[in-house]
Amino acid sequence: MTLAGKTAVITGSTSGIGLGVAEALAAAGASVVLNSFTDTEDDHALAARIAADHGVEARYVRADMSKGADARALIEAAGACDILVNNAGIQHVAPVETFPMDKWDAIIAINLSSAFHTTAAAVPMMRAAGWGRIVNIASAHGLRASPYKSAYISAKHGVIGLTKSVALETARDPITVNAVCPGYVLTPLVEAQIPDQMKTHGMDRDTVVREVMLAKQPSKEFATVEQIGGTVAFLCSDAAAQITGTTISVDGGWTAQ
Repeated sequence: MTLAGKTAVITGSTSGIGLGVAEALAAAGASVVLNSFTDTEDDHALAARIAADHGVEARYVRADMSKGADARALIEAAGACDILVNNAGIQHVAPVETFPMDKWDAIIAINLSSAFHTTAAAVPMMRAAGWGRIVNIASAHGLRASPYKSAYISAKHGVIGLTKSVALETARDPITVNAVCPGYVLTPLVEAQIPDQMKTHGMDRDTVVREVMLAKQPSKEFATVEQIGGTVAFLCSDAAAQITGTTISVDGGWTAQ
């Protein structure tokens, strides 16, 4: 599989799943546009490192995914967008009756509305180019619910609905639109939570991972950012040209239950 000549825009891509996706697409030959809201020297250095490692063009573009105008401007700044991966997301946990209004608004804006705005800006480019792939990083929580995560659950269910709707709108175009639904993925953010969970539950690392963090994941293993990246790369390949409007779960069996 080669994605040479294609440009991929990945939101929220300076760490974790987004970075794993950027690495996988760059390894397949795509030029990549990294994004976050920070715009630091490290952000630009990361793009330079990916370019050097994979022999592709890579650059960083700042855009705040909580702002629709920024999300659309990111696509314009990219100049081309053959592949769009909507990955940016945040989380907050609280009972619905005390869930902060500003947290609700931010989660819906970043996790859901940003994907609408980037997609709206990217689809005309894809139609003009005669080819396109949109991959939305949803979640097992886009297919299943958990308590105290009302905003995140709502946003991720919405991402799947958006995926299906846009897939139908583009079904006669050489454009596919799909959602990847990860379960628990071993990102630096998750790794950093393990020591606190060990202390809270009085368990060793293996036990807290298996019995607490992966309680809903039958495989009792984290997915990796490389696996998510590989799944996205597959959805961008010719082999996936007739896969559109659906979800692919990478969750160790969570949503099979």
